[in-house]
Amino acid sequence: MNNLAHEIGFVPPAGWPAMSRAECRDRLTAPGERFEMETIDIRGVPTRVWKHAPTNMRQVAMAARTHGDRLFAIYEDERVTYEAWFRAVARMAAELRERGVAKGDRVALAMRNLPEWPVAFFAATTIGAICVPLNAWWTGPELAFGLANSGAKLLVCDAERWERIAPHRGELPDLEHALVSRSDAPLEGAEQLEDVLGTPKDYAALPSAELPQVDINPEDEATIFYTSGTTGQPKGALGTHRNLCTNIMSSAYNGAIAFLRRGEEPPAPVQKVGLTVIPLFHVTACSAGLMGYVVAGHTMVFMHKWDPVKAFQLIEREKVNLTGGVPTIAWQLLEHPERANYDLSSLEAVAYGGAPAAPELVRKIHEEFGALPANGWGMTETMATVTGHSSEDYLNRPDSCGPPVAVADLKIVGDDGVTELPVGEVGELWARGPMVVKGYWNRPEATAETFVDGWVRTGDLARLDEEGWCYIVDRAKDMIIRGGENIYSSEVENVLYDHPAVTDAALVAIAHPTLGEEPAAVVHLAPGMSATEDELREWVAARLAKFKVPVRIAFVQDTLPRNANGKILKKDLGAFFA
Repeated sequence: MNNLAHEIGFVPPAGWPAMSRAECRDRLTAPGERFEMETIDIRGVPTRVWKHAPTNMRQVAMAARTHGDRLFAIYEDERVTYEAWFRAVARMAAELRERGVAKGDRVALAMRNLPEWPVAFFAATTIGAICVPLNAWWTGPELAFGLANSGAKLLVCDAERWERIAPHRGELPDLEHALVSRSDAPLEGAEQLEDVLGTPKDYAALPSAELPQVDINPEDEATIFYTSGTTGQPKGALGTHRNLCTNIMSSAYNGAIAFLRRGEEPPAPVQKVGLTVIPLFHVTACSAGLMGYVVAGHTMVFMHKWDPVKAFQLIEREKVNLTGGVPTIAWQLLEHPERANYDLSSLEAVAYGGAPAAPELVRKIHEEFGALPANGWGMTETMATVTGHSSEDYLNRPDSCGPPVAVADLKIVGDDGVTELPVGEVGELWARGPMVVKGYWNRPEATAETFVDGWVRTGDLARLDEEGWCYIVDRAKDMIIRGGENIYSSEVENVLYDHPAVTDAALVAIAHPTLGEEPAAVVHLAPGMSATEDELREWVAARLAKFKVPVRIAFVQDTLPRNANGKILKKDLGAFFA
């Protein structure tokens, strides 16, 4: 038993685990079983894949259609069934084709979590186009960068995003069409999405139709999800149909193992209701969430914006079984003073990834909600799930993100970038498997640096134990994760450097009880120049998304401490905010 498990008071049930992880794997992946594997060649690398995974997004959409009158999505007073959703997807797919969108063309998607989001996503990917989900929190210039960099031919967005994008329309020569949903104002340079689809309440009345015929191979490109780089502009991770379909099986595999470890047979799938609170433009919500949900026939409940009390109301009203996303969400549900006023007994599981979680959180979810905690690790470059564990396994190793799924491999590599380190030693985490993306869109140098013979260099520092469980020790040095949102220090530092009074700047993480960490900056001003904390925060807010703005700024008399290579010694700067 893990020492930390003892500290949080976890006592394994009698006879647990009934099977070793290796025995579970052998049983679930045996010939003829649901999780059977085969080895195929992907870009010259022999790779284990799920033999029975869907081969492309068309197959996923067809499987989802079989759920018929089951509720697909709930948003405020809008309720969309699977059949209605499919009709909207087929209609939208035909519309994209009519507007000249062909296989390989980019269709950008920029909106908050609305029923229109999964319609546009599937409409694009089922005709072989590449969907480009853009971060809805981005500013106008950031959104314009994503549209220009991807060469998007068509944009689907909501009115809020269009307001930010419209001033940059002239900078986007590749963008031929823009379809905007939920706009009350007259549109210039764009059209109403409702003129094509109607509102979500109208989807059920659309004519029944099939998807346009397109041949799509598993290795065809399906998505570009942008990940901020630690240097310069965000990079677009180029995902395939296989990447997305792999996640469907990986999530189900992790779920099945929890039952076998308990000595129980994995049950027949049951349709659940999930409260989706993290944005679909993240691979966590789209790839690890949406993909598995639509195949299983789960119902997704969307929120206009995150609010714990509204979440309590929705959990009670819709009898929500599953929620989570990032640790922040779980903490806020647990610690809110109004929690006792609502019936949350329908909750069965609270799962998250994307940020480090305190072991104490694992215990509290189990104790306070009677729900089983689950955790996993992945990144934009792996289209989400690489590792995962839940239930007793997570309670027993609350500081781990789990072992890799059966089709994935992990290794720990030393500072030389070559030597594989033994069990227990800390080094850079490398991962491989059919979930790893092709590379970065139009960034050959960055691709060659990060993707090596089928492995992705994660930039995370980690160790593996003797049974293969992974423990993330630290992250790529310059990244701060605020409630699941990645903040790359160099991006914020570059904006601070642009201020005329600033000659030296560094962004560091300061601890936050529910968000995990927040950004704070240490700044040195040029002699004779002045700037206040508020002024610099406003300067950053005008140029970057709000979550990237430093919550505190400290001023120093001298330039910042550096090592012999001229790199700022960030570990010395936390003291300014102690």
